[in-house]
Amino acid sequence: MIGHRGAPAYRPEHTIASYTLAIEMAADFIEPDLVSTKDHELVARHENDIGGTTDVADHPEFASRRTTKTIDGTVHADTWFTEDFTLTELRTLRAVERLPEIRPQNTALNGLFPIPTFQEVIDLATEHEVGIYPETKHPSYFDSIGLSLEEPLLDALRRNGLDHQNAPVFVQSFEVSNLQELNARTRVPLVQLIDGSGAPADFVATGDPRTYDDLITPEGLAEIATYADGIGPDKSRIVPGNTGGGALGEPTSLIRDAHRNGLVVHPWTFRPENEFLAADFRVGDPSSPEFLRARGDEAAELALYYRLGVDGLFTDNSDTAVAVRELL
Repeated sequence: MIGHRGAPAYRPEHTIASYTLAIEMAADFIEPDLVSTKDHELVARHENDIGGTTDVADHPEFASRRTTKTIDGTVHADTWFTEDFTLTELRTLRAVERLPEIRPQNTALNGLFPIPTFQEVIDLATEHEVGIYPETKHPSYFDSIGLSLEEPLLDALRRNGLDHQNAPVFVQSFEVSNLQELNARTRVPLVQLIDGSGAPADFVATGDPRTYDDLITPEGLAEIATYADGIGPDKSRIVPGNTGGGALGEPTSLIRDAHRNGLVVHPWTFRPENEFLAADFRVGDPSSPEFLRARGDEAAELALYYRLGVDGLFTDNSDTAVAVRELL
């Protein structure tokens, strides 16, 4: 069970409070998304764009750093980025709820928690004897600005005695080339993330015509097995239609095909609110203004994936995921 960004169904994501709650809810791993500061320190943020996940807009001393950048083909307009702040500067900011319309209860905690460093996440996991599941965010972009993520990641793992095959660590990425690089430099298990559509950013940048669809063919999975130990697919890759309001289709052969190649399967992301559930699992009156933020039958969704044979999964609320796993 992977505490996706901690336990963001209850706490602002990527905070020590969120990770700690996931651990208390019996998560086996906690997941920090890693980005770099200006002085090449790794910190845990969903994106290097921090306009919507910190109170940076309330800091007039940083107003001049508001800018627009295009990262992996996506325009991030009039916002702030971790790579433009030193760690000392970034630590003056506080986390805020990223999805205030869906999780308004978490906004009461806005401004309480600092941005954690990767080392602080490792320290927390070590203290409580759980694993870490870091994701390198936008590795090609960070390479392009001279702030490569792989070296400080590996340095941190080595300093903490976690750079070995049996360490409680998985390293994940939506890109391919950095996982191939890491495979040559570490023995920790690696996981190729598979988005619901599109293509790896490094493929797009180099003109490689392959997409995520190609990566989950038998040939694609066989290639992944040459450099990685598992896949982390969007959950709709396993059960089509399992997205916000969709109608469930017949399960695909992805789990079986991946297992045939010796790959573990850890789909994402399992969240309790109707907003993120297929129509089959939504509960309540769709005309209600509270409908999308209301909780649906996530337990039934989780049970479906456990029965299909996933090896683990990413969840925003480990308490429910653990309870369903134990019942089954």
